[in-house]
Amino acid sequence: MVEVGQRPIIAGCYDHIIMNIVVLTGAGISAESGIKTFRDTGGLWENARIEDVATPEAFERNPAMVYEFYNARRQQLFDSNVFPNEAHYALARLAKISAVNLTLVTQNVDNLHERAGSEHIIHMHGELLSVKCAETDEPFVWHSELTHTDVCTCCKPAKPMRPDIVWFGEMPMYMDEIYRALANADLFCAIGTSGAVYPAAGFVDIAHQYGVETVLVNLDELDNGRFNQQILGKASEQVPKWINRVVDDYKLE
Repeated sequence: MVEVGQRPIIAGCYDHIIMNIVVLTGAGISAESGIKTFRDTGGLWENARIEDVATPEAFERNPAMVYEFYNARRQQLFDSNVFPNEAHYALARLAKISAVNLTLVTQNVDNLHERAGSEHIIHMHGELLSVKCAETDEPFVWHSELTHTDVCTCCKPAKPMRPDIVWFGEMPMYMDEIYRALANADLFCAIGTSGAVYPAAGFVDIAHQYGVETVLVNLDELDNGRFNQQILGKASEQVPKWINRVVDDYKLE
């Protein structure tokens, strides 16, 4: 894999550089866009317990409460004060560079990357604008409220639906695809993440196993020595600058 200060691996022919970049985005990039969660002071469901709204057991015990919680979160996405920031737009532009093969992985369940123009995002924790059959996991696009009266169209008789969200105790989605991308990466960047939630927190270690250069863009420094470089500041300010440096340093076109 690419070493610090060197050109990325040349794929195909010598006049066409292809750089494989894996980017992981976390809550920090969405927070700047006005997304609130139940963890935020004064935010949605500030006093709710994870055990009551974000586990399979909670859904089995009190589905109405779980529906209400995710309906409130889904509704945020239609707030006129919630919109993509410059970090989202910069990543969308990076993906359009012909010399870049970008794998964009997000822990976020909002649609801000899509609204900024990114395509083929890997939502490892699911999506608010999707629901799925509680029996078969068949997904359905969903923009309105979800209640116990809403049923799937994939089963006969029709079955109840649940938020298409990875709850605590469930395995994140698309892990094989993510691990393949990390194994073939030249550069890995984590943006706006606490580095505390696994398995995403372990991506940097996997990248290092393959000799991949690693970068963290975050408000706060992570005192773990696991990233080759840490860039501190707001994602909306630092991500566009970092991308410009990568494009210039590696002469990507």
